[in-house]
Amino acid sequence: MSIIQNIRERGAWIIFGIIAIALIAFILQDGIGRKRGASDVTTLGKVNGEVINKIEFEEKLDAQVQNYAAQGVKREQLIGYLWNQEVDRLLFKSEETKLGITVGTKELSDVLFGNESPFKQEFTDKTTGQFKENDAKLAINQIKKSKNKDQIKQVEKFYIEPAIENRMRNKYQALVVRGVQVPKWLAEKQLAETSNISTISFVRVPYTTITDTTLKVSNEDIAAYLKENAAAYQVEEASRNISFVGFSAAPSSVDSASAKELITAQKADFKNASDPVAFLNKAGTELPFYNSYLSKKAIKIPELDSIIKAGIGNVYGPYVDGKNFTVAKVIGVKQWPDSASVRHILIATVNPTTGQQIRDDSTAKKLIDSINGAIKGGASFDALCAKYSEDEGSKAKAGVLPQFGQGQMVMAFNDYAFENNTGSKGVVKSEFGYHYIEILKQTARGPAYKIAYLSKTILPSNETITAASTAAAQLASSSKDLKSFNANAVKINKQVLPAAGIKANDFDIQGIGTSRATVRWIFENDVNAVSEPFEVGDNYFVAAISGIEKEGLTSVDIARPQVEGIIKDKKKAEKIKTKLKGNSLETIATSVNAMVQKADSINFNYTMIPGLGNEPKIVGAAFNKTLLNKVSEPIVANTGVFVVSVINLGARQTQQDPVFFKDELLQRTRSVMFRSSLALKKTAKIVDNRAKLY
Repeated sequence: MSIIQNIRERGAWIIFGIIAIALIAFILQDGIGRKRGASDVTTLGKVNGEVINKIEFEEKLDAQVQNYAAQGVKREQLIGYLWNQEVDRLLFKSEETKLGITVGTKELSDVLFGNESPFKQEFTDKTTGQFKENDAKLAINQIKKSKNKDQIKQVEKFYIEPAIENRMRNKYQALVVRGVQVPKWLAEKQLAETSNISTISFVRVPYTTITDTTLKVSNEDIAAYLKENAAAYQVEEASRNISFVGFSAAPSSVDSASAKELITAQKADFKNASDPVAFLNKAGTELPFYNSYLSKKAIKIPELDSIIKAGIGNVYGPYVDGKNFTVAKVIGVKQWPDSASVRHILIATVNPTTGQQIRDDSTAKKLIDSINGAIKGGASFDALCAKYSEDEGSKAKAGVLPQFGQGQMVMAFNDYAFENNTGSKGVVKSEFGYHYIEILKQTARGPAYKIAYLSKTILPSNETITAASTAAAQLASSSKDLKSFNANAVKINKQVLPAAGIKANDFDIQGIGTSRATVRWIFENDVNAVSEPFEVGDNYFVAAISGIEKEGLTSVDIARPQVEGIIKDKKKAEKIKTKLKGNSLETIATSVNAMVQKADSINFNYTMIPGLGNEPKIVGAAFNKTLLNKVSEPIVANTGVFVVSVINLGARQTQQDPVFFKDELLQRTRSVMFRSSLALKKTAKIVDNRAKLY
């Protein structure tokens, strides 16, 4: 839940005051968010000399973690995301300053209360969807009602400043994008090219005619190729490679049998227990007891049909449920609908978000009883709901909750909605307070079951853990470098696995999992270093550093898998070219025992040729007027060596509207400009200390 929402839960007047104070503070102070001093400990990084302060970064990170908590995003995943945001922010801020882009005092009101308002979520009418601009502006008139500086700072930092930065970013991008134009001659030229077609005859000798094993690619060959194509093989961020061996400490078959035996010994006591809650509390279980009923559709467990078939009071199991052995016991069965719709009025005793008490139980009970009596006496439910209900989500809809399934509401509320019939009305107490409930609608009734589960995790024994950790320790202690590491792994019949491209700020290692400590070890040591055993999940690992990829030109070893095939094709091309003899396609074809082939309707704008694949060089030759009825020199292409002759050059009648084509071309060209942050990063001086501080 957002910071604004948390604050607002404590009283609407507070949020008005906070926003107002923050607004005035922004207007009066000489530049919000002035750079604070940073020591070596607090300097997370620098962008062209501008500091990214670690303390401020952590505050923003905490807010991001809160925002993404419901989606299951981990903190370590957000560090890189937020870092890139901060780098972009400073890069664009520098450019905006150079261009004199600002947000003036008059424009500030539009930023805070216009279409891009950072307060839209909190001040939007849930019924109409309209932004309540006047309510937000009312905050200015309530400025003196709040003096909470910490909350003012939060609103300022996490809402107002980002909104202003976003407006300035939009201005900058608009300037850049609108500075890009497509001249008329270029649009006409490209439109004409879309209709150009060519027909060619050719002789092709595929690279597959020469066996790979007849060729060798030396390190010198690769180094020369990398030097010739340096721009395409640049490493922008240093990385390292490791080789590793894993030793499983997961439960063995013996451990599993032992766990099954232990839970089986409790099966009879579980069956005979008259109070399942007391029994499970004493015995302990991985699956908490849900003391209500659920239909088969709502129960998500293995072997459900067999459990139900066992009957009320009987037990079924043990069966495997994930990492657990489980014994299930059907406590009871009822006829319940699958879903229901109700309307309700909530008189809260606690704040649902913070858990803080907002009124005592007796006061809430008296008020809900008064509401109950008033409705029985003919008072309007809608009017009472609008006046008293403290469930903001349903209050805007006259207390009506959308159709919900079993187990989706707090238990007391859930049980009333499904136990009683349509039209029933009554008061229910839950952990949030007192509810007046009226059941509006229910689906057809069917069996719903109350099931208790005695569930125990299958754990590895001390022997299993000791065996894995000891084997890992022996490998680590007996291996002094990468060569001995590999040899020792072979001796104990363990497979050595690779993990490549590990970067200094990574948290995860492919094939191993999350282990930030291991990543730091990898970058603190050199090639041939062998790690001590480290534990990740149910495994112990030992790793050896096998390679270092520095910034700059890719190393020969790393590049080999990428370029070896390309270099072999180049060597093959040289051999093939020596075999191509003759002045015509026919004689050339005879010299290499090939055929003269034909390709028509080749389009200038497409590099794919039917039957040949992606061959941009051949497409280029197909539109070379000097080759019209003449034979080209051998062309080293993607799939082989070609000799080409152009038979015909022509054009189809274009079906595209020239104005529409130009507009579309302009939009495509402008869309590339949104990658401007990449260009700024390439020319910026960025100091990244994350690897030292995380």
